[in-house]
Amino acid sequence: MAAAVASFLLGRGVQPCGTGSRRLTKEMVENADLVLGAATEHREAAVRLSPVRALSRAFTLHEFARLVRREDAAGVVDPAARFATLVQGAAARRGSVSTRTGDVDVNDPLGAPPPQVHECLVRIAEVVERIAAPVRTG
Repeated sequence: MAAAVASFLLGRGVQPCGTGSRRLTKEMVENADLVLGAATEHREAAVRLSPVRALSRAFTLHEFARLVRREDAAGVVDPAARFATLVQGAAARRGSVSTRTGDVDVNDPLGAPPPQVHECLVRIAEVVERIAAPVRTG
């Protein structure tokens, strides 16, 4: 892990140990309630591995943040049911909400100078918070 990424995580109280990438497998996709990719190519890879399962569960990070709505799970208290309802609502909204080309992918900061890496991480954190907010109850 790049030092800039580790520093960013530590600054937010997250221990950066035990993280790493793994090759996406059909089993991962089929066992996932939601698949979030950093880029369109990641979402497409999930769909290729398991088309039936992934079509309604695979999104880019930005796409899902744009489509998820708190009101889809209004009154749903059970965390698992709430999460499933939010994913279903986002999938149902796909195609009816504009997704600008070039605005759905996370720019890959690999090899970028630390200030650019930090900027990318801040943007990712903001998008993750937009996703996490509707998932929380109360």
